[in-house]
Amino acid sequence: MDGTDNPGPLTQAELRAWLSFLNAHSCLTRQLDAELEAAHQISLAEFSVLQQLVLSGGHLRMSELADTVLLSPSGISRLVDRTVAEGLIVRQTCDVDGRGVWATITDRGRLRMAEAEPTHSGALRRLFFDHFSLQEGDCLATLLTRVAPACRSRPPSAAPVA
Repeated sequence: MDGTDNPGPLTQAELRAWLSFLNAHSCLTRQLDAELEAAHQISLAEFSVLQQLVLSGGHLRMSELADTVLLSPSGISRLVDRTVAEGLIVRQTCDVDGRGVWATITDRGRLRMAEAEPTHSGALRRLFFDHFSLQEGDCLATLLTRVAPACRSRPPSAAPVA
């Protein structure tokens, strides 16, 4: 289904699915953010940046980091400014072309991430994964993995092709 099969209003089932997704996302991110802030003085956004840097081998170009944590270039710049000020990340000029900038996690950033990870994982299990069987979680992952590539395949202003 490419979104052009039925240009009419959403069905009740579609609307229920969409609103449930938005509600769950909003509730989960607020709660995760609050728990990380209370226990480790780190926001969910900061944790996500550190996590992405660890998963990518320690550094990413700023534009790649913005894409992975779903922030605008100015949003990632402000977030990196805060984490640089805390000593969790450093900015480094890209050796390949000299124009790009790497965000690189520091030892202090790795330590903060390691300290906060059990809180993050525990909250995710309690608030999200514990509500699904293993098979449901796998199915959900498969279904949601289809969404991001579909959103990125066409600019937001592009009209659907008939």
